[in-house]
Amino acid sequence: MQEDNKYLQEIKESKELELKSSFGKEVIISLVAFANSIGGKVVIGISNNGEILGVKLTDETVQKYINEIKVSTYPQIIPKTKVITIRRKKILVLQIDEYPVKPVSYKNRYYKRVENRNHLLSLDEIVNLQQESLNISYDSYPLDEKLSNLDIKLIERFISTINSKGRFKLQDDLFTNLIKMKLIKNDRPTLASMLLFGEHGFSLHIGRFKNDDNIIDDLLLKNPLLIALEEAMLFIKKHINLSYEFKGELAREEKWQYPLNIIRELLLNAVVHRDYKSSSDIIIKIFDTKIVFINPGNIYGNLKIKDLESDNYISSIRNKLLAEAFYLTGDIEKYGTGFIRIREILKENLNLDFKILEKGDFFVAELSFTPKKTPKKTPKKDLLLTNLENKILSQVLKNRNLTIKEIAEKNNISKYTVAEYLNRLKKKEVLVRRGGRKTGFWEGKS
Repeated sequence: MQEDNKYLQEIKESKELELKSSFGKEVIISLVAFANSIGGKVVIGISNNGEILGVKLTDETVQKYINEIKVSTYPQIIPKTKVITIRRKKILVLQIDEYPVKPVSYKNRYYKRVENRNHLLSLDEIVNLQQESLNISYDSYPLDEKLSNLDIKLIERFISTINSKGRFKLQDDLFTNLIKMKLIKNDRPTLASMLLFGEHGFSLHIGRFKNDDNIIDDLLLKNPLLIALEEAMLFIKKHINLSYEFKGELAREEKWQYPLNIIRELLLNAVVHRDYKSSSDIIIKIFDTKIVFINPGNIYGNLKIKDLESDNYISSIRNKLLAEAFYLTGDIEKYGTGFIRIREILKENLNLDFKILEKGDFFVAELSFTPKKTPKKTPKKDLLLTNLENKILSQVLKNRNLTIKEIAEKNNISKYTVAEYLNRLKKKEVLVRRGGRKTGFWEGKS
């Protein structure tokens, strides 16, 4: 038997390696945890601090271990076995691959490998693992609801939007289309279809906070998701800052405190990836300099926070029908790329910071804003323009040589009124006069 020292190089316990001094139930629990994760091996004869102890082995001993593993697991698992020698001591290696149909149990208890430990699964985690293993989407379950409870007008708008995007063509009647998309099963609406088009009982709660204890305004949404997302966007826009940038003679350009495409991406992530087994609300908190999205449910599948922070992760989708629906409407560009797109957008917004974390049974995404320092200039607080101010501004930016008399004639007002409004625009720092009285011209000011 050859000396095998490679195990000395991987002597530390990890997500795929467990060290045991002897065979016992903890060995079987580790094998079950590996089978429910990504596979791994248990090395028997080495203590967890790396001391080489060795074990007494015969062919009958190894077969006894295998039989004990088989009778105490369901579905039965049979590890590969290998006997090696390290420092003249026999070591038994039991290796198990990820089991294709999960979860595997040890005496009716279920475990999963988390970092270098075995984690006893809760009932929700067992359900999630089974759904993931069988490629079952939680939102695909048919509910005890009538099809008449679905909003026909919303369905029509939904299908019209899909057809306009060109990713998929729906040409049959409304309910046949929903059957094709698996939103209706056995003449009953699935959870996904009730979420999109019906009364579903789940809430999205948004609040504007001055601080953690002082709420200024809030909104509780229980509408179908297609409507709730629109109303949520309107509420958020109402409570984040908006300014304007002027570039030369062009019209003003809106500059939101947070890019709206990032806000919408985080909203979609919340409704598509939330755990609908939980009765907790999706919560969005808007503060002066940050906005926080709190979503029921941890990251689905084997993904970790560090995976989502990279650009090469493979997404696991808890609610596949919702994800498919929003992909077909063009709201989701490509599966599993949301956080990648957010990081790309943030490269052009250096005053924004983004972080994600898991907190208990919730997933949290936080977007924070650091105001630009302007020590010499007073920040522009009021850039809201009246209709007449906007009209005059547009006219002088199109023809920067307009005289006060010409402006007055264009708008059917007096020269004195024109002068007053031009002074207002200059005070609001959106317009400046360059040059002398006869040769001067108007210029937009950024």
